[in-house]
Amino acid sequence: MRTLITGASGMLGRDLQRAFSDRDVTALDRNGLDVTDASAVLDAVAGHDVVVNAAAYTRVDAAESDEDTAYAVNALGAKHLAQAASVHGARLVQVSTDYVFDGTSTTPYPEDAPLSPVSAYGRTKAAGEALALAENPGRTYVVRTAWLYGEHGPNFAATMLRLASERESWNVVDDQIGQPTWSFDLARKIAELVGSGAPGGIFHGTSSGRTSWFGFAQEILRLAGLDPERISPIPSSSYPTPAPRPSFSVLGHDAWGRIGLAEMRDWRTAVAASGVASTMR
Repeated sequence: MRTLITGASGMLGRDLQRAFSDRDVTALDRNGLDVTDASAVLDAVAGHDVVVNAAAYTRVDAAESDEDTAYAVNALGAKHLAQAASVHGARLVQVSTDYVFDGTSTTPYPEDAPLSPVSAYGRTKAAGEALALAENPGRTYVVRTAWLYGEHGPNFAATMLRLASERESWNVVDDQIGQPTWSFDLARKIAELVGSGAPGGIFHGTSSGRTSWFGFAQEILRLAGLDPERISPIPSSSYPTPAPRPSFSVLGHDAWGRIGLAEMRDWRTAVAASGVASTMR
């Protein structure tokens, strides 16, 4: 099974290469493949059985003033890959986000919940989902994830450890609820999904359980052997951003059970296994 990974130099892209290391993989970063170039995408997908699209415009705040660029990558890029997958008979994994929802729910969003993005980034990712599903029907997996952290690239866990080395105390938002997800866990779950041969559909690739950014930050410090009480909780209103953040980003995982696979493990177990706090020991 020949697999093409786009966005291969990013945090998830690098973990995907590791998760798919037992297969024949072509890994292309944005210098190797511009997903906004339909002709280049068609050529790149040729000869592959699976395409995992980890290429994305992820600058959430910048997208508010640069939505056209975000749309070109997140929506049109997904469309081009899906069209190419359809031509070449390949399956596509389109990695998406919790930002396709408005975050006003109080219960986990099921996979078939109506989309209601409230940011430019969310709108472009929602468009990418729709285009990918429409252009390669039956052979496209949409895998939504959220609150990713990992070894490669900047992320919340790394930021908390940096702050711990620079400050005695600091504040973290406590009224946004979600599921911290280790990028390598997600990469392995995508590999498991592809290997299952399940029909296309929508899946939520997030850890089980839930916490706030404040709770996540405290757990990172605890695992690093530091005092979690160095962090104080604050409301989101104290930390305004150009793009609104979903207050509730907990995603439901029922679709995994329907294809005979287990949901991803609890976020606390995953963050301990990830070793992200080991550098502070």
